[in-house]
Amino acid sequence: MRCRGDARSSRALALSWNPATWHPRLDMGHPSRPSSSTSHRNLPHLLLFFLFVGPFNCLASYSRATELLYSLNEGLPAGVLIGSLAEDLRLIPRAGKQDPKSQLPEHSGATEQNTPLSFSLASQGLSGQYVTLDNRSGELHTSAQEIDREALCLEGGGGAAWGGSISISSSPSADSCLLLLDVLVLPQEYFRFVKVKIAIRDVNDNAPQFPVSQISVWVPENAPVNTRLAIEHPAMDPDVGTNGVQTYRLLDYHRMFTLDVEENENGERTPYLIVMGLLDRETQDQYVSIIIAEDGGSPPLLGSATLTIGISDVNDNCPLFTDSQINVTVYGNATVGTPIAAVQAVDRDLGNNAEITYSYSQKVPQASKDLFHLDEITGVIKLFSKIGGSVLQTHKLTILANGPGCIPAVITALVTVIKVIFRPPEIVPRYIANEIDGIVYLKELEPVNTPIAFFTIRDPEGKYKVNCYLDGEGPFRLSPYKPYNNEYLLETTKPMDYELQQFYEIAVVAWNSEGFHAKKMIQVQLLDDNDNAPIFLQPLVELTIEENNAPNAFLTKLDATDADSGERGQVSYFLGPDAPSYFSLDSVTGILTVSTQLDREEKEKYRYTVRAVDSGKPPKESVATVAITVLDKNDNSPRFINKDFSFFVPENFPGYGEIGVISVTDADSGQNGWVALSVVNQSDIFVIDTGKGMLRAKVSLDREQQSSYTLWVEAVDGGEPPLSSTAKITILLLDINDNPPLVLFPQSNMSYLLVLPSTLPGSPVTEVYAVDKDTGMNAVIAYSIIGRRGPRPESFRIDPKTGNITLEEALLQTDYGLHRLLVKVSDHGYPEPLHSTVMVNLFVNDTVSNESYIESLLRKEPEINIEEKEPQISIEPTHRRFESASCMPTLVALSVISLGSITLVTGMGIYICLRRGKKPHREEENLEVQIPLKGKIDLHMRERKPMDISNI
Repeated sequence: MRCRGDARSSRALALSWNPATWHPRLDMGHPSRPSSSTSHRNLPHLLLFFLFVGPFNCLASYSRATELLYSLNEGLPAGVLIGSLAEDLRLIPRAGKQDPKSQLPEHSGATEQNTPLSFSLASQGLSGQYVTLDNRSGELHTSAQEIDREALCLEGGGGAAWGGSISISSSPSADSCLLLLDVLVLPQEYFRFVKVKIAIRDVNDNAPQFPVSQISVWVPENAPVNTRLAIEHPAMDPDVGTNGVQTYRLLDYHRMFTLDVEENENGERTPYLIVMGLLDRETQDQYVSIIIAEDGGSPPLLGSATLTIGISDVNDNCPLFTDSQINVTVYGNATVGTPIAAVQAVDRDLGNNAEITYSYSQKVPQASKDLFHLDEITGVIKLFSKIGGSVLQTHKLTILANGPGCIPAVITALVTVIKVIFRPPEIVPRYIANEIDGIVYLKELEPVNTPIAFFTIRDPEGKYKVNCYLDGEGPFRLSPYKPYNNEYLLETTKPMDYELQQFYEIAVVAWNSEGFHAKKMIQVQLLDDNDNAPIFLQPLVELTIEENNAPNAFLTKLDATDADSGERGQVSYFLGPDAPSYFSLDSVTGILTVSTQLDREEKEKYRYTVRAVDSGKPPKESVATVAITVLDKNDNSPRFINKDFSFFVPENFPGYGEIGVISVTDADSGQNGWVALSVVNQSDIFVIDTGKGMLRAKVSLDREQQSSYTLWVEAVDGGEPPLSSTAKITILLLDINDNPPLVLFPQSNMSYLLVLPSTLPGSPVTEVYAVDKDTGMNAVIAYSIIGRRGPRPESFRIDPKTGNITLEEALLQTDYGLHRLLVKVSDHGYPEPLHSTVMVNLFVNDTVSNESYIESLLRKEPEINIEEKEPQISIEPTHRRFESASCMPTLVALSVISLGSITLVTGMGIYICLRRGKKPHREEENLEVQIPLKGKIDLHMRERKPMDISNI
């Protein structure tokens, strides 16, 4: 997809500067032509201007300023072409054709001299994040950062600004969103200062959204039809124009409502709810629907919210009674304050509209009002005074129910008074328990059947049978006390607990056969006793605390409760005898603290008892257990068993073979104690297993290249922040006989040496010189002659140590000619020595007169019988007897020292084994230095072949 500027982009808005008139002019694509009279009038001035300013035309070119306007949609991908500055400024011909309006100078056009144009941004502002400018072609493309018009223009805000800034332009429309760029066109002779405006066109990429998900609208129930109510919180859409919110609708209109949309001068649309039917809150007090906002995009996008339409109450209902009259009967012996009836009216409104007050009508006599009291709030009618003998037998009470703004509802209460003359039974108490002012005091834990009081029941008339019973709840019993009549005993039926209930109220009620009764109220107060021990809320208190805590750190607050009251319920706290001394417990508050820093590595768990003691006599107590776990902190660095480790490894050790174990420990636990090992240096050669600590070499090691390695291993734990330590590792390579002797002289099997016949016996003739890269016995070299050819080659011998060749016997006339000696150079390696061979050519003659003849003899393959004699280095075995005797004390001393060393090593070995037996689970802490020889390298299996040294 390619996006180019619209039609306006090809008509560049150019602002030019005329040095002759200093008059700015607008150039829409080409310079405007002034009138002929003006041209003639200014012609002399123009000639003077070009004569004077000609040498400075380059300076004048800097004044050319041009403005380009492009437009594109938001949200385009990277690489979309916005426009070509070179083409739109007519700096290059379009499509390969010369543009007659091109602004390039005719004498030095870019197409004629192929001078490259350069385009660059004058400054790198926010706009540079959204577009890329090709410095050569002048093409503008979208960048990888997607352009979001809403993010740019709703947040960028402000007036227009150049130099790579972002602005919202008020032209050509209020919804325009512009990216502003300053572009420089070089080189100097084509200089342009171009102001580029990129208008970002809106795309319908945002759905309408209500600011809240629940919208509430209240409508009074007496609202007339066509009442309009604005819905607050209209939907918002960041898009503009037709892509913004266009209309609203309801998912369910309930046949009561409709929606209308009004647009103000700023183009904002507000939904209005219109009432289309008669509302009645008492029938339905709420309507719920979904309001939907729709934009004008194609396809349109929707947003929704829940619209709750609440119907508010108005006072359109009055109080009503269900009955018009009630009948009430009252006995003359009724107690004052006794409710005799209650009236209740109903108002279907809510709140203040439904408030009802009750009152007597003015028709009710004052005597009736004084006898019967009407509660104006509840409508309850109570006996207000004692019924006397002159009280009317019938009372007609007209009661009004009053509501706000309503005619009162009316109900009639017809009260009939039945007069009764009697003398109730008498109740005479005689208390056994302690009684003060009518209150009986009992101790808790009193035994069952504890007597409280005797009651004598009498009838004043002496002609009625009187019965009595106990009214009220509690562990009490009232029973006749035989053999006496009308005597009753009040006693307990079960033990009482002060902590369950402290106060009882009972009544002894007596009534006769005529239905008259009397009542005697009795109050029983229990007295507390110390019968409960303190109880801990948690018998096992489990706590955790990080090590290295601050002194006097808070651990917990112990809490024990005692159901007893007063001092008997006051609890004090004490540490048990098994608690360490650095723990403290406040006896009053129960706050447990630790006075010192705890170290998990010293002790991880603490377990001891605490006591809760009350203040009773005798005191009672309970015990709880405190279990404290000290949590680990990363306060210990990894620790190597040794600071230095040494391993002996044979050379040519196979790659990734086990060299040895690096043992390291960390006193911390969990992640803090997890240790990772790594090789700090030489990591290209050596590697270490983090889990096992096994050190390995990635490649085979050659002692002849490097005999030892020193590396540092770092141990890092898993704490935060991690702690680390390092150890030095020394690896010494043991030599293996893997190099045969190298013959340095003679340099070639074809070289020869002239031996004069006059050479005296015992004189050195030449030598064989060889070296061995190995060490020790693997580098001890022996020389021997294993093959001879010539007139009398046995006349020469070789020194097995030095390789010197000497003449054994005097040379004769028959010994003239070429003598060829095959010399074997062998080391003393184990298990098999390695060797090389070299041909020593000796030409016996007075002079060398014919070299070509000698060379032809050398080129012939010699027929030499190989001798099986092995070279030996003669080690002087014979020593004088007194020299051997003189070494004897030294040998004895060395033997004693060796024996002592062996004893010491054996003792240390036994001690280490005992220590290992005590700590079987910490094998990783033991130092293991392994020299992997057995089963790793078979020195006897190496094949050795003779090596011929020839430098031909």
